[in-house]
Amino acid sequence: MGISAELLGWYDRHARVLPWRIPPGQGPADPYRVWLSEVMLQQTTVAAVKSYFERFTSLWPRVEDLAEAEDARVMAEWAGLGYYARARNLLACARAVAARGGFPRNRTGLAELPGIGPYTSAAISAIAFDHPETVVDGNVERVVSRLFAIETPLPASKPRIHALATDLTPNERPGDHAQAMMDLGATICTPRNPACGICPVSDPCQARRLGIAADLPRKAPKPEKPLRRGTVWIGLTDSGVLVETRPAKGLLGGTLAFPSTGWDGTDLAPPAEADWQELGLVRHVFTHFALDLTVMTARLTMVPERGRVVPLRDFSPLALPGLMRKAWSLARPETARPRSGVAMASRSRTPQG
Repeated sequence: MGISAELLGWYDRHARVLPWRIPPGQGPADPYRVWLSEVMLQQTTVAAVKSYFERFTSLWPRVEDLAEAEDARVMAEWAGLGYYARARNLLACARAVAARGGFPRNRTGLAELPGIGPYTSAAISAIAFDHPETVVDGNVERVVSRLFAIETPLPASKPRIHALATDLTPNERPGDHAQAMMDLGATICTPRNPACGICPVSDPCQARRLGIAADLPRKAPKPEKPLRRGTVWIGLTDSGVLVETRPAKGLLGGTLAFPSTGWDGTDLAPPAEADWQELGLVRHVFTHFALDLTVMTARLTMVPERGRVVPLRDFSPLALPGLMRKAWSLARPETARPRSGVAMASRSRTPQG
């Protein structure tokens, strides 16, 4: 029995139950649910995505429903998942799919949609339309690297991994095969301490025979991320908080945020004249840089030059991206009990990261 057959047999017995999946062997899945889950899962864990997926599909059960949604509502529901360009592309893609009457049924057509790259187009084509496409995510890279004892570090080994993964992909049940490979990497062929003793493909695994499974895949050293610095202003009135909607393009594009400066290429003055006081620092790590953001707060007595005041009763920190939630958390002890005068805080607090 070949590797794919062994994997499919194992998958039939041990497939993870996930809200976007159908049971093994029961045919292609809904392309909308496959697409939505794959976009959400980019750079994010399954555990983090489940609740978001369930909420999105409850609010917008069809791609046509999502296409008609207001941008601000979708961005607010996305808050906390990060990589906000995905949410903007999600809306653009939903509207393109609704306009054409459904998802393209092949990888080439799927790749022409906004925000759908080679991996996502292959995953939708295989899982939703049962086409024998090669689906390679981080889990699959690890499984293939170990099966064939590929010692060339990533990313240089990617072309060989893809070629070998293509050789493994069967014509029958390619969608289940793709998900079986992902499940194997997520539950057994894990980054640390792989459970080779219960792996369904341990016999043909070259890395297991050589005793180097836990060492693979090798990765080239990552360059140290540069550190940026900036300032965020949390302005309060007796009954409201100062916020703004960030520009549609760029970092945290289209999200609700507090006025800030310095870290994203802007160089702006405080959003209003006030007695701004420093609360401390928050640390946030983006894909290409780390950020130390100084949190300032003040009681506003003048009309701000930037942003808008939202009543506290209508303000939800859950609508903020993670960076801004950290700033709000640092200020929360001061903002939870509005009082006259400036909100003060000890500068000796431990910066949050």
